[in-house]
Amino acid sequence: MTHRFDPTSLREYDIRGIVGKTLGPADARAIGRSFATLLRRAGGHRVAVGRDGRISSPELEAALVEGLTASGCDVVRTGMGPTPMLYYAEAILEVDGGIQITGSHNPGDYNGFKMVFQHRPFFGQDIQEIGQLAAAGDWEDGAGSVSDADVLDDYVGRLFAGYAGGSFRIGWDAGNGAAGPVIEKLVELLPGEHHTLFTDVDGNFPNHHPDPTEEKNLADLRRLVAEKNLDFGLAFDGDGDRIGAIDGEGRVIWGDQLLSILAEPVLRKEPGATIIADVKASQMLFDRVAELGGQPLMWKTGHSLVKTKMKETHAPLAGEMSGHIFFAQDYYGFDDAQYAAVQLINAVHLIGKSLTEIRGSMPAFVNTPEMRFQIDESRKFAVIDEVLARLKAAGADVNDTDGARVNTPDGWWLLRASNTQDVLVARAEAKSQEALDRLLAQIDAQLEASGLKRGPQAAH
Repeated sequence: MTHRFDPTSLREYDIRGIVGKTLGPADARAIGRSFATLLRRAGGHRVAVGRDGRISSPELEAALVEGLTASGCDVVRTGMGPTPMLYYAEAILEVDGGIQITGSHNPGDYNGFKMVFQHRPFFGQDIQEIGQLAAAGDWEDGAGSVSDADVLDDYVGRLFAGYAGGSFRIGWDAGNGAAGPVIEKLVELLPGEHHTLFTDVDGNFPNHHPDPTEEKNLADLRRLVAEKNLDFGLAFDGDGDRIGAIDGEGRVIWGDQLLSILAEPVLRKEPGATIIADVKASQMLFDRVAELGGQPLMWKTGHSLVKTKMKETHAPLAGEMSGHIFFAQDYYGFDDAQYAAVQLINAVHLIGKSLTEIRGSMPAFVNTPEMRFQIDESRKFAVIDEVLARLKAAGADVNDTDGARVNTPDGWWLLRASNTQDVLVARAEAKSQEALDRLLAQIDAQLEASGLKRGPQAAH
């Protein structure tokens, strides 16, 4: 038996595709066989399997479990829940790996797999190996057992453990994603007054798309916070590993701004600790971490890359602009939007001001959203190399951690290659619109020098 995957489905951080077109049960079965083979060859034999609320998830789960057991791994099914609940199960159960079936925040007809292998992120070369083993039919054989573990209540209890966050009036929007049942149970434990939206799991996403980093998806939460005059609002993506937030006035609190708030209690407990953010984060965040006595570290974008760097530097907290926030202080080091929500409430209480005041006192910058340009895959990394070479020759103040991040008296701009798509990503931040325009002109000049130009923005 051999199996070939659609080449578009084996991605940098996970496996993802359109169900019935680029991904189906045969792929799930092959993923199970290859993953179990790698795990057994590394001395492991038990895998936790969870799934999100998509319509195709139960069918893919059944096929995945079939593949895992056919290659001799025992499976512990944790059922439907957010991705961090599967990460939690992988951390506390006696298992050697974990797989969550999830389409993350992609449209409803997508699905995929996020994997953990012996407590470390499974990505990049690991995912390519799944494809190579399947193509060769190089699989172990066996007959694993299947059991069920109900971890939902334990997980909610763990989220609430040690809560000292006072009492607030909060709106919660689960976007019909997999976090809904967890949020429902969590708000029963939290003091204060809580209003929830769309906590019923529905893979058709009838209310809005479950991606809180897109402002249009926050309209319902804004309305709720305004109508009930709540302190703030929290929103979750389709599989509960990314958080969005708004203050009492409905202003978005972006990933880097959330991190600057969450850093305060973390650094009180662990003075001088390293706090990591990706290259897209505001200069404000790095300055704030330093001001609080921490060591700011700018790192590459990508949740698996950030998790790996955290382990290496023993950072207690890390985050990405995309709303992935990772906690290793008193937690397990993975990205968990539900835990981030509880810690944000803790932080607001500890700081002693309202979230609206905290947001209002942040330095004002003008910045662009993330801009993306289609580019031929073969030119993607070459263009970044050309840009870096020109900037270094010109003596620019440039950080090349992930693409080119250039500091100027006006602010900073970034041009990097996406790891998951054939696009270049750009972003800029300045103190005024005029300064921002000057930064955008620098980006345009670099693109032009490499024979490209900033076209109309494609939706992503």
